Amino acid sequence: MEVAVAGNHNILLTGPPGSGKSLISRAVMGILPQLTIEEALEITQIYSAAGKIDKANPLIRTRPFRAPHHTISAPALVGGTALLKPGEISLAHRGVLFLDEILEFHKETLNLLRQPIEDKCINIGRARASATFPANFMLIATRNPCPCGYHGDTKHICKCTPNAIQNYQGRLSGPMMDRIDILLDVQPVDDDKLTSAEKGESSATIRERVEKARAIQRERYKKYPNIYTNADMPLGDISQICVMTDSAKQLLDLSLQRFAFSARAYQRVAKLSRTIADLAGRDVIQLEHVAEAIQYRQRNETAP
Repeated sequence: MEVAVAGNHNILLTGPPGSGKSLISRAVMGILPQLTIEEALEITQIYSAAGKIDKANPLIRTRPFRAPHHTISAPALVGGTALLKPGEISLAHRGVLFLDEILEFHKETLNLLRQPIEDKCINIGRARASATFPANFMLIATRNPCPCGYHGDTKHICKCTPNAIQNYQGRLSGPMMDRIDILLDVQPVDDDKLTSAEKGESSATIRERVEKARAIQRERYKKYPNIYTNADMPLGDISQICVMTDSAKQLLDLSLQRFAFSARAYQRVAKLSRTIADLAGRDVIQLEHVAEAIQYRQRNETAP
C-alpha cells in the first residue's frame, strides 16, 4: 500500500471475508501526503461546482476519500446528471476512490471508469450543454476471490468450481484489469498476531517516506503542467524518466515475453519500478525494483 500511495498507483486487494481488505483500504488515509496549495485549489473548485463547500471552511485541506455504494448509478459515479454536476470520480480528484467489493458494481458502470483512469478527466455531453471535469484519483478496490469467498483461504474450504471462480473474476473486464497497477492477495491475520502486544510500524513513519517520494516526484515533474506523481508520467517520456541498469531493463523486457504483458501493462510496470526506486532513494532503477514491480502485476496478468 505504501508503494501505491507514493506513486498514486491503482491497487486491487483480493482476499476472503474478514481478511481486512476494507480496513487496510480505509487506513490509507493515515499515510496520504499533504495537499499542495495547487491541489487544494483544484479540489475546492470541484466541490464548489458540486455545491459541497462548507462556507465556514471553504478551502478543502485534506485529500478526499470517496466510497460509493455498489448500487450507485452511472451518472452519480462519473457525473452528468441533468445539472451537469461532478460525479464521485471527480469528487475523488487528487484523493482516493474506494470501490469495496468491486465485483458487485454493475459491469457497465465499471467500464465507464476506463477512459477517466487513462485521461485523468471525464467529458460529459448532454443535449443542451457539455462539461469536462478533472478525475485524477487513486483507485483502491477490493474483491472476494470467488463466489463463496474462500478460494485460497487456509482456514476454510472453498466450494466453488473452477468455472464458477473464473466467471466470478471475469466480471472485472480485461481492459479494467489492465488499468490496475498493483494486485495483492490478502490473507486473514493469524490469531497470535491479533493478540500480540507488539506494535507494527506507525502510519506517521510510513507517511514520512511517502512524503519524501512525493517530493522527488514533484521536483521531477515541475516542468509538466498538472503532473505530480509517477502514475501520471507522460508515455513519451517513460524511457527518459525510467532510467534502468542493463540487468533491470533485461528483466523488464523478458517479462514482456514471459507474462505476455500488454503495452499498457509494460508501461505501468516501468512507472511502478520508478516509484519503488524513489522510495529507495535511487536515481537509477535497479534490478530489485523491477522484480518487485513485476511481482505486483504477475498475478494480474496470469491468474484466471
